Amino acid sequence: MAALVDAARGAMAHAHAPYSGFAVGAAVLLTDGQIVTGANFENASYGLSLCAETVVLATVNSLGRLADVEAIAVAGGTQSAIVAPCGRCRQVMHEAQEIAGRHLPVYCAAASGDAMTEYSVAALLPRAFGPADLGVTRKKKS
Repeated sequence: MAALVDAARGAMAHAHAPYSGFAVGAAVLLTDGQIVTGANFENASYGLSLCAETVVLATVNSLGRLADVEAIAVAGGTQSAIVAPCGRCRQVMHEAQEIAGRHLPVYCAAASGDAMTEYSVAALLPRAFGPADLGVTRKKKS
């Protein structure tokens, strides 16, 4: 998954992070091998900022490809520490996993270096709230 992490790191260059200086990039691998990227987009009203993971999954959704997500990578920060998704992003990843109908690995990495950790969505967000909690069942695509 080095190529996916590299794509997430490359997406960091497009981050709009003038307030925090904390650039984050995310990348999604689709079933056909295509990689889609996104970067965080801060706003002067901090609460309106968008995380890279949410941006990339919204982009995949706009392509009509959420069911095709195979893996997610996130990289960023200002140090050599591995960055991990925030709680909101973990919830959005859970929804994407539900739509994809498969377990999605999430690769978390620092802005540079070789350090990377693989998590499952369930490990990042145990006891997640999802469609089933609302009585919604998804039909599998043919």
